[in-house]
Amino acid sequence: MVWDLNPVLFQVPLVNLEVRYYGVIFSLNFVLGLGLFAWQIKRSGAPAAEALDFIWPGFLGLVVGARCGHVFFYNFDYFLKDPLWLFRVWEGGLASHGATIGLILAIFYHSRTHKRPFWDTFDRLAFSGALGSALIRLGNFFNSEIVGKVANVPWAVQFPRYDVHLPLGLVPPRYPTQLIEFSAGLLVLASLLVIDRVAGREKRPRGLISSFFLIFYFLARFLIEFLKERHGAADDFILSKGQLLSLPPFLFGVILLITVLIKVKNPTRPSDVPPKGSNKETAKQKAKERTKKLAPVPKLLKSKPAAKKKAKNSAKTLAKPSGGL
Repeated sequence: MVWDLNPVLFQVPLVNLEVRYYGVIFSLNFVLGLGLFAWQIKRSGAPAAEALDFIWPGFLGLVVGARCGHVFFYNFDYFLKDPLWLFRVWEGGLASHGATIGLILAIFYHSRTHKRPFWDTFDRLAFSGALGSALIRLGNFFNSEIVGKVANVPWAVQFPRYDVHLPLGLVPPRYPTQLIEFSAGLLVLASLLVIDRVAGREKRPRGLISSFFLIFYFLARFLIEFLKERHGAADDFILSKGQLLSLPPFLFGVILLITVLIKVKNPTRPSDVPPKGSNKETAKQKAKERTKKLAPVPKLLKSKPAAKKKAKNSAKTLAKPSGGL
């Protein structure tokens, strides 16, 4: 198969603006991801509008993080020669590992703003992260970038727009790693939906979905990197830069999963118990519990006049003269 699609979808005549497939897919990714997040927020009992507050922090975290990741993780030497290149985003260059860091910071900000536990927010956004990781790779396929190594398999794809220095007849077939990662992202999303259902949806332990997302996604990234062309790592080293960057979040996901399962088996704090309903419902429940504890107090107060009356009657009885005298 020869993949030689023009990455420009159409061009705006008056301003000479190119609209690319990648940009359309990126925008669609953000809209669908926000919809998944709103679904999770609404299911928790909170208004879906809470998800809208994540638009700007999420967008900035995604774009700034992805750009900084591409510059500092993969092209730091070029940055030292031309520091202003960091801000020329239109020239291309985004990295998913940097986007992950940026989104984590955005999740932290959103959690603090809405007084929602960090891992609860992460759990609810993990579905969007899985979908986003899939769609971004589809955009890379339309851009003929992040290609695989030369391969001799029936399903290999030729990318003339990547191997531009070669005539069409000499363009080598390669692994379509973009489509492989696209399929892997959809599989991660499907797995998270199944785990969410099996774990009881809103009864699921906090941090469970986050841990499985980190494990599944970065394990897939680590394995698929073996089929990719090298980017930013020495050719004589066994692991690529993408694999080295995928190991820490994968290992953290394993540690987080173990921690979550231990807490479920031996809960020691109220925070270890899965959340039920929204924050408002939890506050109402706590208020009811306080009211129950204070309920006996009014009875004691009402009993004081009765005790005084009883004591007064006893005094009168003692004051009456005895019939024997």
